[in-house]
Amino acid sequence: MRPGPKAREWVERDRKVISPSYTRPYPFVMEKGLGAEVWDVDGNRYIDFNAGVAVVATGHCHPEIVQAIKEQAEKFIHMAGTDFYYPLQIVLAEKLNEIAPMKEDAMIFFTNSGTESIEAAFKLARYVTRRPLTLAFIGAFHGRTMGSLSLTGSKAVKRRGFFPLVPGVVHVPYAYCYRCAFRQEYPSCDLYCVQYIEDVVFKTYAPGDEFAAVFVEPIQGEGGYIVPPPEFFPRLKALADKYGFLLVVDEIQSGMGRTGKMFAIEHWGVEPDIICVAKGIASGLPLGAMIARKSLMIWPSGAHGNTFGGNPLSCAAALTTIKLLEEGLMENAARLGEYALKRIHQMAERHPIIGDVRGKGLMIGIELVKDRKTREPIPEVRDKVLYRAFEKGLLILGSGLTSIRIMPPLVITQELMDEGLEILESAIAEIEEEIL
Repeated sequence: MRPGPKAREWVERDRKVISPSYTRPYPFVMEKGLGAEVWDVDGNRYIDFNAGVAVVATGHCHPEIVQAIKEQAEKFIHMAGTDFYYPLQIVLAEKLNEIAPMKEDAMIFFTNSGTESIEAAFKLARYVTRRPLTLAFIGAFHGRTMGSLSLTGSKAVKRRGFFPLVPGVVHVPYAYCYRCAFRQEYPSCDLYCVQYIEDVVFKTYAPGDEFAAVFVEPIQGEGGYIVPPPEFFPRLKALADKYGFLLVVDEIQSGMGRTGKMFAIEHWGVEPDIICVAKGIASGLPLGAMIARKSLMIWPSGAHGNTFGGNPLSCAAALTTIKLLEEGLMENAARLGEYALKRIHQMAERHPIIGDVRGKGLMIGIELVKDRKTREPIPEVRDKVLYRAFEKGLLILGSGLTSIRIMPPLVITQELMDEGLEILESAIAEIEEEIL
């Protein structure tokens, strides 16, 4: 039975002391994990299609990650990298400079999380350009601290009760072709979502040269795992260059090998000015980074800092993570992602509530709809599928209004992928039968 008695007991204890702002779609209480499998406190086994929300890129308790953490813990655990020096932080910064998809050398600011990386980029963009406004996208999720929340536009509940936010952020529709905000069709739309920025926003709200930056996810995460069409990023980059504002790419969920490339923006051959990373960079240890072109890093000592950013344990885990990504895990993500997409498209042929399937590598979205013609969303049905899958031994999460996201550890095998997809299809079929 899932959840078992021990899990139910822990959930009850949790309710008494943990903030109700946390989001838990089902009562999974973890005991241990290995690779792409996890076990709860009652001994129930699950296949993990979450990876700790795209965090444990190398899987749970990868032996090389565990060993790297142990070795560093025996030396020292903390020494505040913004006030002192230690080799691991420098070596990791050198490695990030090496792998960053920028022609110009990069410099690194370390953080603990994605939202802190966004905050750092937000501040740097304003400092460098001395411009007051920022572009962001409807459907975007950049974090929940006040600056990153001001850029976020995925769900109203995240912003309710927190206004006024940081002023000067203008949200525009993302290239969500399945649900185009302008009710146009791709490719005849000629990427109106980009043209709209210049034709409408810059002519009616504020001139383009008043904007410091545009913040954008290569693939929208919390917005529904939305993959834009091929022309979107080249057109957006051209617009940024024309008006002199920075292209800030949020790779917090899509980066570190998840899409089959180190950074998802590489799929579009576009060079960003700033990249924000976190989640999968250290295989579960808290670490984030803002990677910026060196010529942009002009702020003085004391302009920004972070006590725990670049913690030595996290740096050790990150260096090992990148090594494992380069030694085969990115390739595995690309190969199994292509395999999974093919299987899910076949699944969609059998189940009419699957309206759209999209993704790159092991970052895959499945959008559920009431009717394929009307594309009416069914979030309550999606939530039932998540819970039914949990009861059957698969951990998945929702994304956007009505989508399921698949983001397993990059170590997942084809055997486990098949087993997980079979459970997912079984859950979809059962819920589909109940509602039709």
